[in-house]
Amino acid sequence: MDIVTWLLDSDPSIRWQVLRDLQGAPDPEVARERERVAIEGFGAQLLALQDAGGYWDNDEYGEDGSRKSVFWSLALMRRLGAVPADPTVHAAVEKVHESVIWKYWDNLPYFHGEVEPCINGGVLSQGAYFGKSGEGAERIISRLLAEQLSDGGWNCEAPESSKVSSFDTTLCVLEGLLEHERAVGEVPAALAEARARGEEYLLKRSGCKRLATGEVAEDRYLNFSFPPYWFYDVLRCLDYFREAGSAFDPRLEPAVDALLAKRGSDGRWVSGIAWPGQTYLEVDAPEGDPSRWNTLRALRVLRWAGVETDGSVPA
Repeated sequence: MDIVTWLLDSDPSIRWQVLRDLQGAPDPEVARERERVAIEGFGAQLLALQDAGGYWDNDEYGEDGSRKSVFWSLALMRRLGAVPADPTVHAAVEKVHESVIWKYWDNLPYFHGEVEPCINGGVLSQGAYFGKSGEGAERIISRLLAEQLSDGGWNCEAPESSKVSSFDTTLCVLEGLLEHERAVGEVPAALAEARARGEEYLLKRSGCKRLATGEVAEDRYLNFSFPPYWFYDVLRCLDYFREAGSAFDPRLEPAVDALLAKRGSDGRWVSGIAWPGQTYLEVDAPEGDPSRWNTLRALRVLRWAGVETDGSVPA
């Protein structure tokens, strides 16, 4: 099977990343395909669902696990790779910036975040990606620096009641810090150190293991479902370190082994159990079917890790 051909027979949000990450296509070709995210397929459908007041589903985060809110819609737009400067995308983000507030938390403007580190990490990444860093980012970063635990990670439980970090929260925060650093360039030493300490928390645990036992900390860390929402998994972790641009750290080899163990005989990865919550769009295959999102992400992670992909992807 020609896996790249199969991957390209898909939504533009997948195609442009295949061109960039697996085929090394010229930048103009990648850019042309990426521009299509806002005008067709998943991206266009999601943009069309925003109301005149800037909200999706009239909710900033999501009651009862709903994934139809402002937070999860912007999170998905970022993962689809919608171009922030596209007029439709820009207009949608401006509506959020001007009108959306955290109604259940002091009526703060949306891009100022709220109180939970995992949510604030997501808002920080969205603000940075869509060009809304500023006072809001300053507030979020100040909180995150104060909330980092002694083991290097973060936990959505209040720091005064939790002394142990969470894989889930730590990765949500790291993604936000990385996106912020990309947006602003050089960051203060304290912020760079905080991200390094958070990465070390995951690296010391091989991306999935308990320090005390060496066993996989949670079985769900081996469940790959897209989009990941706030849930941690090995593939999401590895893709973060690839995005961060660092050389592959050998301590992540057990995580790579776990990823390889999920590869099917045809060289593809299937969709895992979908994370809970109502959604507007089904952007990946049903559970157990070959997943373009998982296959794309896995192949680019393996390339970064220096693992051969048995010729299914052109060199």
